[in-house]
Amino acid sequence: MNAIILDSNNPDNIDLCAGVIKSGGLVAFATETVYGLGADALNENAVEKIFDVKGRPGDNPLIVHVASIDDIKPLVRSIPDSFEALSNKYMPGPLTLIMKKNSIIPGNVTAGLGTVAVRLPKHPAALAFIKACGCPVAAPSANPSGFPSPTKAIHVYNDIGGKIPYILDGGDCTFGLESTVLDITGDIPRILRPGFVTYNELKDMLGVVEIARGKEAGVPVSPGVKYRHYSPKTPFYAVTGPPDVTAKYIVEHMDNKTAAVMFDDYAFSNPCVLTFGSSKDYIAQASQLYDTLRRADYMGISKIYAQAPSEDGLGAAVANRMLKAAGDNIIRLD
Repeated sequence: MNAIILDSNNPDNIDLCAGVIKSGGLVAFATETVYGLGADALNENAVEKIFDVKGRPGDNPLIVHVASIDDIKPLVRSIPDSFEALSNKYMPGPLTLIMKKNSIIPGNVTAGLGTVAVRLPKHPAALAFIKACGCPVAAPSANPSGFPSPTKAIHVYNDIGGKIPYILDGGDCTFGLESTVLDITGDIPRILRPGFVTYNELKDMLGVVEIARGKEAGVPVSPGVKYRHYSPKTPFYAVTGPPDVTAKYIVEHMDNKTAAVMFDDYAFSNPCVLTFGSSKDYIAQASQLYDTLRRADYMGISKIYAQAPSEDGLGAAVANRMLKAAGDNIIRLD
């Protein structure tokens, strides 16, 4: 089986793919963050196929995508006080909320937890697709577990195109990083994964917000917090610190088998240097990061160095992905 890439602007393609979901199959589709690998979130057997295709550990929970705010209410046991303000401002959008789950959600969606992560995406084709499915859609990123998330339909095709029937092509993902995950089950909301909705924005709205560090004991409560994620196949090193210092380090350590992912304003002329936005343009960095890591992977080199941005605002999300991708390979020059 080789996946067929379909234009998501064609309603017939939307209906065809929705039919696959209704019959218990999988379809990859574009959102504003990254491409997702979708299944009927209420069908335990269909959800299990996601784990099989991705090689995803069973203790890593999934995000459930819906087509309207009203679709969230049957999925959760109660609506926290903060939900109304958050949903009014950020739904649809790149914010995932964790709430106490209702019994209709299968255990494999939530890794056996009593909470569920829900999101209302902003991409118009994603909304049309989920609405046509007539059910909530569980969807992690549409790539093998642990590797850079796909931000283009061709990324999905190259990664898992032999394992699914269709890819709904909605163009390049606008944001390019996964959603912010916010746990609102407790007295103080906690950011479990940073994203385009930043700590400062949430703090301004909610007053007090915590940032969770590391992982919870046992199973993780959010995707992207326990296992190494977003990593290219080539050994990857994240270099943190002032841009002039990290650039100098990379220049001194480059050789003909090394690639570098650098800020536009600190890059130097070398065929193995790839850029992903200026040092202060976090939006550009976010949208280009995963595609740049993939291009570096294709160069046939032995090592990749990357300049990590400052953890201010959206830079925290970009840095988070880089540090997760590097694992233990972090060079701190702060």
